Amino acid sequence: MSAHPTPAGADMAGRLSRAFEQLGLQADADAAAKLLDYLTQMQRWNRTYNLTAIRDPQQMLVQHLFDSLAAVGPFSDALGQPGAPAKVYDVGSGGGLPGVVLAVMRPEWSVTCIDAVEKKTAFVRQMSGALALPNLQARHARIETLDPADCNIVTSRAFASLDDFAMLAGRHVRNDGTLVAMKGKVPDDEITALHARGEWQVDHIQQLRVPELQAERCLIWMRRSQGTL
Repeated sequence: MSAHPTPAGADMAGRLSRAFEQLGLQADADAAAKLLDYLTQMQRWNRTYNLTAIRDPQQMLVQHLFDSLAAVGPFSDALGQPGAPAKVYDVGSGGGLPGVVLAVMRPEWSVTCIDAVEKKTAFVRQMSGALALPNLQARHARIETLDPADCNIVTSRAFASLDDFAMLAGRHVRNDGTLVAMKGKVPDDEITALHARGEWQVDHIQQLRVPELQAERCLIWMRRSQGTL
């Protein structure tokens, strides 16, 4: 990396800084540099390994980085005490979204990115080393084949329907923990199907404002139904 940022790099750094402000996130220069480096590495790997359908760096900044950053505050609030350790699974993580972003922003959390595509978990494993993130792990596996993990939060971004997500990944959530699906518009049909099964229920729906993104985003928070513990 060059000592002097390019104009494009400086622009991205400025936009990232504004996004932190808009989201109410405290981030030091080291965290910001890691996030921008992650984006650069993703672009580089994407040429060969097709980690994401989005190719344009400007779109990646908003639709990947800012979108994932929008979950950091809500997750932190749900976990309570600032600085407390937590265990988080990111299911169907792809190139590490939101898992890598969570690991950068919250070094006290243990974050594991899980994906069935080996090249994607290889990329996340590479990022764990390259970005000096000892709290970030990657598992090449289908989530339903892993032993229960007793996580505080199990999340997914564009992984599956709510019902499938709960059925496949729910057993990795500890009894007082939460399943959190990152979605666009509120998926009413998926919520109906989830509740019809009866094992999990939507606790609440949290609308997100993603900086620079003119599209709906929300978090669907799910807990086990009473009587299924």
